Amino acid sequence: MSVKSVLAIDAGQTAIKVRLDTPDLRDELLFRGIDTHEPLLPQLAAVVRESVERTHGAPTLVTAGISGLTERDADADALLSLLSGTGIRGAMLAHDSTTSFLGALGHRHGAVVAAGTGVVTLAVGAHAVARVDGWGYIMGDAGSGYWIGREALDAVMRAFDGRGPATALSDVMRGRWPDLAQAYIALQSDEDRVRIVASFAADVAALALRGDEVATAITTRAARELASSVTAAIGRVREGDETFAVCAVGGVFGSAPLREAFGTAVSGAGAEIVTPLGTAIDGAVALVDLAPAHPLVAAVQRAGIV
Repeated sequence: MSVKSVLAIDAGQTAIKVRLDTPDLRDELLFRGIDTHEPLLPQLAAVVRESVERTHGAPTLVTAGISGLTERDADADALLSLLSGTGIRGAMLAHDSTTSFLGALGHRHGAVVAAGTGVVTLAVGAHAVARVDGWGYIMGDAGSGYWIGREALDAVMRAFDGRGPATALSDVMRGRWPDLAQAYIALQSDEDRVRIVASFAADVAALALRGDEVATAITTRAARELASSVTAAIGRVREGDETFAVCAVGGVFGSAPLREAFGTAVSGAGAEIVTPLGTAIDGAVALVDLAPAHPLVAAVQRAGIV
């Protein structure tokens, strides 16, 4: 990596990870996830300012991979303006699919599916890039933590009504809302509802390991959704019969049954599951040295001295 003083950010919905990487200091911090209902850039600027204050570092460049980054918010100049007086002279912004890819596969052709609260898949070939899903919890994010949690809540209420099979997930849900008939009101009125729904994915994973049939079925469906996204992304960039490396990253893949089902589903698609080289925060740092000819260069917004 070039010798630069970098403050790298991996901004997700569950947490914001920060790494200060300078010639004299390296430190890592953790913040609460981004609030998708509030303007993004002021949140990032606040994280940068607090990070500089807490570490006593002197970064000159901010790089960030951001969950759900839109064209409206991908304004590196605007972020740089919000950081006036910090000593930061450059900014680089990218969707977190870009930084997840760079962190996991570097310059190798392949596909990375990053599944946490949300999910996005990015495939990079010799000449083309394809993004699949990452469309948010209302319109997409199939197989994500939110998707799994939503399936779990749906299954519990079906069991409650007599429309579906019994599941140990009902006891988990009662642990949060003892009166299931009122749970939907409590959830809908909670500003943190997206994270709350996604949090049930961990319970689905645990109960799938214990053989709960409903949890197992949800896990299998999630794996198939994630594999479908990978297959679609690879199909859009593959040239010839090239075997693509595939990395599966994010908290959702902490479920052993899901990982196994995912691997089975992608094995017939000309894909080889490989171990990630690093993480999304490594990918945010790697934005600094992205080669001009790399297919992902166009996906990075720059401002100032970078």
